[in-house]
Amino acid sequence: MAQTQPRILIIEDNREIRISAKFVLEDAGFELIEADSPATAKKILAQHKPDLILLDMNFGLDTTSGEEGLDCLRWLQQQGLDIPVVAMTAWSNTELVVKAMQLGAGDFLEKPWNNQRLIQVLQQQMRLQQLNRKNRALSQQLEKSLPQLIWQSDAMNRLMQELENVAATDANILLTGENGTGKSQLAHWIHLHSTRADQSFISVNMGAIPETLFESEMFGHKKGAFTDAREQRIGRFELAKSGSLFLDEIATIPFTQQAKLLRVLETGEFEMLGSSQTQQANVRIVSATNADFSQLITEGVFRQDLYYRLNTLEFRVPALRERREDISPLAQFFLHQHAQAYRKSDLKLSSDAIKLLEAYDWSGNIRELSHVIERAVLLGRNSMINSDSLSLSLKNKTSSIDANLSFMTLDAAELHLIQQALQACDGNKQKAADMLGITKSSLYRRLEKYGLAL
Repeated sequence: MAQTQPRILIIEDNREIRISAKFVLEDAGFELIEADSPATAKKILAQHKPDLILLDMNFGLDTTSGEEGLDCLRWLQQQGLDIPVVAMTAWSNTELVVKAMQLGAGDFLEKPWNNQRLIQVLQQQMRLQQLNRKNRALSQQLEKSLPQLIWQSDAMNRLMQELENVAATDANILLTGENGTGKSQLAHWIHLHSTRADQSFISVNMGAIPETLFESEMFGHKKGAFTDAREQRIGRFELAKSGSLFLDEIATIPFTQQAKLLRVLETGEFEMLGSSQTQQANVRIVSATNADFSQLITEGVFRQDLYYRLNTLEFRVPALRERREDISPLAQFFLHQHAQAYRKSDLKLSSDAIKLLEAYDWSGNIRELSHVIERAVLLGRNSMINSDSLSLSLKNKTSSIDANLSFMTLDAAELHLIQQALQACDGNKQKAADMLGITKSSLYRRLEKYGLAL
């Protein structure tokens, strides 16, 4: 099956220019639709949807103001046609370019154009449009599949209230906290509650980008910019245009590359690798890290000025052990989610399983909780998941009996100490009771209370 030629609608009142464009673009594999005015173009658009619009900014009204082109751009915006537009004029000026871009034009050409530049601009705009459409589709799928944020603890109530107050602003946000606390999920939540929610949400793991590819990944590259650059690539800043850019593991950026990111944050300007054309970034930056920036700055491995650009607003995401009231509802959610994924029904967590989950240290936070529940779902042989099914040990990783007790409820702390004593005494209940300062019969009553094996 033959591939359909991309269709370009050119809106231009000069017949010679339309003929010139036709020769150039048809040779490059485009199909051209001609309109001699915005009024004619509106009739064409009622019947056809081109892949791109090449719009002249001046027609019969005058020759320099560009108002007719701007009116056409406003009309296109109102119609919501989702077609990339490249504006062109022989009388360009900075003010007109800015106005056209604000009204949705993706790029701007001066007449007479360079034929190679014309083709490159059109190809780039159509490629960017395809990527944006694909990203929106993926974002919609991701939004449906994202676990809903679940919380009832005071710590999370305070955080979510603070994030709700600032989500609609364009201020840069830095999320800090341990691994697995849900920072990337919160970043997406911020985007969905911002004024950019209908635009792209682009996420990039900064720790996964090799230093030599930093500029290419973030700003894109032209074909031939370096040895392996066999085709042009659009960078993350351009992909996130008008949307949000999430920079995960932001503290891992090599020091040699930090100045390049700082420049974009300060001026909004960047260049594609191998290009001298300056582009303007219009993105909202959300970053995340588990690192201690004060230490990194002191050690000279992270720029203080970049840190200040990133943390216009900084929020610490609490560890799961600091929000124990959320453990049970989160566990129930993951149980339902994984049961659906593995086609198991009517699964339940026993009371002793919940108590064990609430007492556990969760060094891996929410991510670890999800994995523990998933493993229990996979290995479970009946509908009831008890404490033994969770394969958790409450042995404190620091070998300190009283570590983290300040974050536990009284019952959770008691269960934690009993488990620790039994572990230390290799299951000998008399020795464990002596260690805890209680009688053996008192220990048995507590074992029965928490549903532990007698």
